[in-house]
Amino acid sequence: MDAYELVTRNTAEIVTEDELRQLLNKQTRRVYAGYEPSGEIHLGHLVIINKLMDMKAAGFDVVVLIANLHAYLNRKGTFEQIKELAEYNRACIEACNLKGAEFVLGTDIQLTPKYQTEVLTLCQGITINRAIRSMDEIGRAMNNPMVSQMIYPVMQVVDIPALNLDAAIGGIDQRKIHMLAREHLPSLGYKPPVCIHMPIVNGLDGQKMSSSKGNIVSVADSPEDIKKKIKKAFCPPEVEGNPILQVFQYIIFPHVPEIIIHRPEKFGGNAEYRKYAELEAAYAAGKIHPMDLKTVCGDTLAELLADAYGCVQSYKN
Repeated sequence: MDAYELVTRNTAEIVTEDELRQLLNKQTRRVYAGYEPSGEIHLGHLVIINKLMDMKAAGFDVVVLIANLHAYLNRKGTFEQIKELAEYNRACIEACNLKGAEFVLGTDIQLTPKYQTEVLTLCQGITINRAIRSMDEIGRAMNNPMVSQMIYPVMQVVDIPALNLDAAIGGIDQRKIHMLAREHLPSLGYKPPVCIHMPIVNGLDGQKMSSSKGNIVSVADSPEDIKKKIKKAFCPPEVEGNPILQVFQYIIFPHVPEIIIHRPEKFGGNAEYRKYAELEAAYAAGKIHPMDLKTVCGDTLAELLADAYGCVQSYKN
């Protein structure tokens, strides 16, 4: 698989493909993803982490921003609470086999005079309505937003030149903020970043994934707990929005060469799939029973996350 295929596989959108091709011709190129310290690292985060691994394999220098100041502005806790979570989240992300990434704590770059001056300069050109719209999908309690949450997206824009980045990765819910960056960074003399947007995967109940709902698989879950959670998960006969198929597409297949479904001969015997598209087609045609799909999903996912679980437990102890 060439660099362009690695970068673009499983993405929801590239802004823009032509700019990405030009970027891939540069000798050095930097990409980042930012994480608010706000709980467990779970499957939703792993979609982005897997893409960062793809970017690393495609020759990018990878930066992970642990956005502690953003978390504070987004009403995610006190500085002390967020500090503890920041350290824990970094350990979890590193345990997910993201090798050679540069980790940056938000407060280490975001409190300098130059950074703050650029934030204030951009605030003069961004309306309150635009800032609110950019935070709609990622802000907490946005029915009654605080002024701090209006500063949040402007800071995310300035993070890009502060980290000397060429590209930014995020879920598709980050799109509005990334478009702010592309529109307004030239006014500060910076080139707009290439933006890589990933799909938002469903929780195990088929609804929006959320730690507070308990519909996640976390890297802190034991292999046994992962298998139990997957066996109880929603797995409809349809392909669209099926959380188990999403786990295969975005979490499992980027890391394994094939999937083998073990079945007695009377139920069709073993079946091997080397590409996600083959697995999806077989499931859509009714050739794979939901319980068989969930069993191999749970077993494979538990194996993939076993080292991460061990590292997380060592950190906690």
